[in-house]
Amino acid sequence: MELVPSPQNIRQILTLDTPLIDVRAPIEFYQGSMPSAYNLPLMDDEERAAVGTCYKQHGSEKAVALGHQLVKGDIRDNRLAAWREACHRFPQGYICCARGGMRSHIVQQWLKDIGIDYPLIIGGYKALRQTTIDAINNLSQRPITLIGGCTGSGKTTLVRDLANGINLEGIARHRGSSFGRTLEEQFRQATFENHLAIAMLKKADQQTHWILEDEGRAIGANSIPDPLRIQMEKATIAVVEDPFERRIERLKEEYFDRMTHDFLITYGDEKGWAAYSEYLHHGLSAIRKRLGSQRAVELTNLLDNALAEQKTNGNTEAHFAWLCPLLIEYYDPMYRYQLSKKEDRIVFKGTYEEVMQWLISC
Repeated sequence: MELVPSPQNIRQILTLDTPLIDVRAPIEFYQGSMPSAYNLPLMDDEERAAVGTCYKQHGSEKAVALGHQLVKGDIRDNRLAAWREACHRFPQGYICCARGGMRSHIVQQWLKDIGIDYPLIIGGYKALRQTTIDAINNLSQRPITLIGGCTGSGKTTLVRDLANGINLEGIARHRGSSFGRTLEEQFRQATFENHLAIAMLKKADQQTHWILEDEGRAIGANSIPDPLRIQMEKATIAVVEDPFERRIERLKEEYFDRMTHDFLITYGDEKGWAAYSEYLHHGLSAIRKRLGSQRAVELTNLLDNALAEQKTNGNTEAHFAWLCPLLIEYYDPMYRYQLSKKEDRIVFKGTYEEVMQWLISC
C-alpha cells in the first residue's frame, strides 16, 4: 500500500524506525515529530525567527545570507560535529527538514564537505506527516472490536497483550481518567497521531482487525483522530466483568504502588512524595464538582489519612478507604450509564480471561 507519492518508500522508513536527523528548529520538532527522529537543528528558534522575518521583509536572498551569518564559526562547527556523530551512530539514517528543502540540503552539503554522504527525506517532514495521516485514514477502516469494562478491569493490559491490539493510552502517555496522567509529558497532537499511525503500520501486514480500549473522544490532552474515532463509535464491544476485589487490587498496583515507586525514583524521596501526593489530590480535585463539594471534602480527608498511613508504614491498601466509595458512587455508575447507550454493540461479556480467550478465538 503506497500511502504517499515519493521515490522513497516512506512507509518502510517509518515502520523500520529508521533514524531521522531532524534539522528543524526545536519549536517545529516539539509541535510535531516522528518516533525515530532526533532533533539536531540547523538553526535554533531565535535564529529561525530572525531568518523568517528577514525573508518576509527582504526576500529569500537576504534571508539565506542572514542564516549563514548566524550559523558560522564555533556555532557551525559544534552543530556539524553533532551531525557527524549522529551519522556515525546511525549509518542507515536520513536527514529531514520541513519540506526537504534548503535546510536539509545545506546540512547534507556540509556533511559531504567533510566526507560524509548522507541521504535526505524527499519532501521532508511534510511527506512523513502525510504518510501518517493517510495511514490513519486507511487503516481505521478495518474492523474494530473495543474492550469495555469498569475502571480496574485490566482493559489496557489486555489490549497491550494482544497481537492486534493498539494501546491508545500507552501511545498517549495517559490512562484516560482524572487520575490518568503519568510521569511522561504527553505529546503534542501531531506527534501523538504520528506514533499512533506507525503503531498501526507496523501491524498492518499481519493484522486485519484492530482491538482497542473503549475510549472517549480524548485521552488526556490528545484527541483520537476523527477517522478512527468515527469507526470506534460503530465498533462491537467485548466487556470485561471482573469481581470488585480484583479490580481494586489492579488499581492499587497501578495507581498507588507503581506511581509511588515512579515518583520517588524520578524525583527523590522528599520531592517525589510531594509530587505523588499532589498527583492524587489533583485527580480528586478534577472531579470535585461532579462529586459535590461535601463528598469531595470527605473523600479528600480520607485521602489525606491514607497518605499519612502509607508514608508511615508503606500500606497502600489504606487508599481503599476513599477509592472504593469513589468507584461505587462515581466511576462505576458513570461507566455503566455510558455502556448502556452502547448495549446494541456488545457482543461478549466475561471475566478478563474469558474475554481474552474469546478475542483470540475470533
